Amino acid sequence: MKFYILTVLCLLPLPAGAELPNILLLMAEDMSPRVGAFNDPVAVTPNLDRLAKEGVIYTNVFATAGVCAPSRAAMILGIPQVSSGAQHMRTASRPAGAYFAIPPQDVKAFPELLRSRGYYTYTDSKLDYQFSHVRAGSGPFTIWDAENVTSRGWANRSEDQPFFGWQNFFVTHESNLFGKTPESLRYFFFWLYQLWIGRNTTEIVKPEDVVLPPYYPDTKTIRADIAQHYNNIAEMDRQVGEALTALEQDGLLDSTIVIWMTDHGDGLPRAKRELYDSGINVPVIVRWPDKFTPPNIKPGSKDNRLISTLDLAPTILSLASVELPEYLHGSSFMTSNREYVFASRDRIDYIPDRQRAVRDKRFKYIRSWHPDLVQGHRLAFRDNINMVREMRELFYAGQLSEKQASWFQAVGSERLFNVITDPHEVENLAGEVTYSAELARLRKVLDEKLVELGDSAASTETDLVRSFNTSGERLVTEVPSSDISDCLLFLSPTTPGSSLAWRRLKEHWKLYAEPIDICNLGAVEIRAVRYGWLASEIKRIELDI
Repeated sequence: MKFYILTVLCLLPLPAGAELPNILLLMAEDMSPRVGAFNDPVAVTPNLDRLAKEGVIYTNVFATAGVCAPSRAAMILGIPQVSSGAQHMRTASRPAGAYFAIPPQDVKAFPELLRSRGYYTYTDSKLDYQFSHVRAGSGPFTIWDAENVTSRGWANRSEDQPFFGWQNFFVTHESNLFGKTPESLRYFFFWLYQLWIGRNTTEIVKPEDVVLPPYYPDTKTIRADIAQHYNNIAEMDRQVGEALTALEQDGLLDSTIVIWMTDHGDGLPRAKRELYDSGINVPVIVRWPDKFTPPNIKPGSKDNRLISTLDLAPTILSLASVELPEYLHGSSFMTSNREYVFASRDRIDYIPDRQRAVRDKRFKYIRSWHPDLVQGHRLAFRDNINMVREMRELFYAGQLSEKQASWFQAVGSERLFNVITDPHEVENLAGEVTYSAELARLRKVLDEKLVELGDSAASTETDLVRSFNTSGERLVTEVPSSDISDCLLFLSPTTPGSSLAWRRLKEHWKLYAEPIDICNLGAVEIRAVRYGWLASEIKRIELDI
């Protein structure tokens, strides 16, 4: 019943003369706030710096995970990944057998809610929601009007139709730091992409320019890899400039809200996959055109409020005047008043794990259910990065400092960091009597959150998979039921929670949101999909005259 109510709310008519903004989400991969506008002295990011001068930068935004798939699942649904079964990295490559996460039946991806509002939605080749595979064409077909769009995705929308686009920038991804080794050829796609981007990436930042945090030793290899990361960021910035230029050339810059952000923190060791700020702190810039700028927004300003990437969905839905569904765990950037943000780390490829973190503006608390785990463990994908292998060699040779060696040592049950005095999170205060009150406070906050989410340590990934489907086979959505009355075709879900779509024969699928005038169409095809399930068969319906 919740879904039907939501659909009606999304379709409420706008006030006379109201105009909806276009919304363009630009998302870089694997990147912390290494941007000039965020006070990074090394970064070369002229396009982002210019965007920041025209918009607002958000300095305290945190992803719900330090790795892409769980983080993206939480962002597109607006609920924590532990609430949709999307917390393990990655469902489609689980060593014990692949599976798809199945979110609660009333939960919909926010671009689908935008479609129900009349928006044209598109994205490029990257999905990675855990109820899809990584690439376009593998997820629920009802979310996007168009996938695998390389540029100017708005071009195919109807005249005067507002659009929402999600464009990803792969050039900053961890894999673009891979060394040229025989092992890296195992990941041929990434190796080939490296060769391709090498044509555009230039050495703007040199190894000697890099400023190293205390958890990295100062070596040529490490400086070279981090400098390459900055140069990949510079190339991403150039691509962002191209996207903004395309908007301007098509006369859309003054009607489009632009959001630039990253999916989680750096793709570097002791950042990606971790719950340190280096793994979950993401930079966000929002630029509003004059006619859509909220009264309290001042271009060129900074907002230091605590924000979660769970707030992205309600932000975008609010900008599009869509009524917010009750299941969302966040609120709009413009109204968010968080005291805490939460993050989680679970299985990483073939390494089982369970860590949970809570952070306020001064302290972060991390609890681990695998206290003997070494976070710098061997990992086939990550180990293609030269600095990872070198750091491990230096550790075994006893040549790392205490702070640098900690990544290769057991995490322990609890960690507490003062993120103001210790922004790199290298001093664990969990055993300090002086901080016992803060430790007890954050323990309690985390305990209450785990109960609220039903996030139980007793439940294994195997239990999770069984809860999705005891048969072991992926479930298939049933064809929607249909009824024709006075030339109107009414559809309703046969599989609870499924999304419905229709099209004229062999044309583009449209999201079903209101009865279809079949008399003027002759024949249509209908289909449904429940997130995480296979889509239904296609059924043809003709008017029997």
